[in-house]
Amino acid sequence: MVVGSADAAWEVAASVAGDPTDPTAPVAVIDADPTMPTPVVADPAFSHERRPIIDIQNVWKTYHPGDLAVHALRGVSFRVNEGDFVAFMGPSGSGKSTLMHIMGCLDTPTSGTYHLDGQDVSGLSEMQLARIRNRRIGFVFQGYHLLPRLSACRNVELPLVYAGVGADQRRQRALAELARVGLAERVGHRPTELSGGQQQRVAIARALVTNPAVVLADEPTGNLDSHAAVEILDLLRSLHRAGRTVVLITHDADVAAVAERVVQVRDGQIESDTATA
Repeated sequence: MVVGSADAAWEVAASVAGDPTDPTAPVAVIDADPTMPTPVVADPAFSHERRPIIDIQNVWKTYHPGDLAVHALRGVSFRVNEGDFVAFMGPSGSGKSTLMHIMGCLDTPTSGTYHLDGQDVSGLSEMQLARIRNRRIGFVFQGYHLLPRLSACRNVELPLVYAGVGADQRRQRALAELARVGLAERVGHRPTELSGGQQQRVAIARALVTNPAVVLADEPTGNLDSHAAVEILDLLRSLHRAGRTVVLITHDADVAAVAERVVQVRDGQIESDTATA
């Protein structure tokens, strides 16, 4: 996904956190949903009891440009358990981007079922999906999607703003996550004052600040030089070792190799699903 302007960045950031808003305007808070269980981060000591975080069964996605029927996904089924680190890999047009949008609750399947963290999200409304995105999914995009007018700390706070968390707690949690990704000395810097690798670290901190059920990283190294890319992949590996569930979307076999499992997507179907060495 490519974003080329500040306004577009606002739109993307809001799509993963809630409704669009201007930083000087009142924030539309997403009301809490009492039916939603609290996301649980996997504890490696209890890996034998891991439950499915992503459970997709016989999912089809069909688009209808004019009189045509284009099947972007064709009966896809798989599971990602808590604590897994899974890479989805495929060429352009394979259906991996469509699959990412469905896993991220940015789109819904035409048919089939998708259970995220134990809840069937296949047919939820847009507002319900916004709640899901805000609370259960931590997004990391290729283009960072940071808001240029805000500091690193304020960018990390954004999902908590939409969730209705108080200012003091927001700042405390944002500072903790920035320290976790090695940016304790850069909390007041704006994106233009940070390197690409540092910006992606801010994006990862933003993804973690809500304690999501899964971190969904879409081509997270695509805009980085080789050194920064290695650092970001090492960071994702460390999150996995700490018990986080991480899903990585990539076209690069070297990037996919850092995961413990690689799922190959081609022509809208799962071509292979294998453990890495």
